[in-house]
Amino acid sequence: MKEKKLKILLMNQAFYPDVVATGQYLTDLALELVRNGHEVSVMTGRHGYDDFSKRFKPYEEYQGIKIHRISYLSLGKASKAARFFDFASFNFCLGVKLLFFPKQDRVIGLTSPPLIAVFGNLFCGLKGGRFLYWVMDLNPDEAMAAGWLKEKSLATRILKCFSRWAFQKSTTIVALDRFMKERIIRNYGIDGNKIVVIPPWANEKSLHPVHRDQNSFRKDHAIGDKFVVMYSGNHSPCHPLATVLQAALRCREDNTLLFYFIGGGSRVQEIKAFKEKNNLKNIIQLGYEPLEKLSESLSAADLQVTVMGDEFVGIVHPCKIYGILSVGRPFVFIGPQKSAMGDFIQESGLGAPLEHGDVQTLLAVIEKTRKLSPMERKEIEEKSLKVKEEKFSHQKLCSALTKLIESND
Repeated sequence: MKEKKLKILLMNQAFYPDVVATGQYLTDLALELVRNGHEVSVMTGRHGYDDFSKRFKPYEEYQGIKIHRISYLSLGKASKAARFFDFASFNFCLGVKLLFFPKQDRVIGLTSPPLIAVFGNLFCGLKGGRFLYWVMDLNPDEAMAAGWLKEKSLATRILKCFSRWAFQKSTTIVALDRFMKERIIRNYGIDGNKIVVIPPWANEKSLHPVHRDQNSFRKDHAIGDKFVVMYSGNHSPCHPLATVLQAALRCREDNTLLFYFIGGGSRVQEIKAFKEKNNLKNIIQLGYEPLEKLSESLSAADLQVTVMGDEFVGIVHPCKIYGILSVGRPFVFIGPQKSAMGDFIQESGLGAPLEHGDVQTLLAVIEKTRKLSPMERKEIEEKSLKVKEEKFSHQKLCSALTKLIESND
């Protein structure tokens, strides 16, 4: 029997053509739902998530997806106040738009901006349908861990009440790893039976290894035979980069070694200030690469870096690892070993773990990686691709999430 065609609404601040991770994952899901014959609508922002100068059409149809874009304040991420007013204005405009939007069978909300799930649950409570909460990060937990909110402040207590209510009202909650699930149960008193763990998937459709002699990124940036250590992704308090910066400082006289920092976020200026203060020629900063060039940029690294702050276990998930697996590069993880990344390294045998501040071990990992033979590099690449295909493939995980949405349970 053919599955019933569902009306499905997806909500998140970022969506196609934005390149931030949550936008890419939601676009993948939307396309999968359309392929399964469902009627899919999206409510998202009109501005680029990191580049507010980018503005998209207020309405667009993309491969069968109806995209409704919301105008809101675009004050940027220069201060906590600016971020607060941006988030508040998005949620307010979303709430107004939902009042006039028709009933949906399923509503899926992510976590950007915080409290978007409150409006999704209110919409379902008012008009019917089921709400699925796809938790990409936890707030206000993240704001507290980053030092933006005090644990016992009035604002924190109010936000936690809203978050608890949203978790309780959601039909299903999708957490990205076991630590996130445990934190939701522990901090919000939620029944673990309604929480399903589905990790993000690797984007095998657009990401693949690109070898040195064919890599346009290395050619365009005149890297030559230099060894590249790369951090690519969001620069935020969740991803403290001090250990990598100190390694770059110690290697300042080594003209065969470069440290690339690619991406955006609130901590980009700190990297720039450190570079300028110490007059470091071995640090290169670039903005986000477009998706069609991401294989080249990620593959340009001889050693990739993924980072998590000690306080952020169960709050954020290390999504960068899936891009690294897709290009088959060696990597180092800087952060707590009792975490999703710690589990992954132990289970897969890939990657090198170290704690924050352990610059000496990072330098040793860099030196060890520089000495890898072509055959050893090939073995790492093949093992990475195999792990990605067996555990984190788009086909396996996106299909699992789609079936969960379609389920009548």
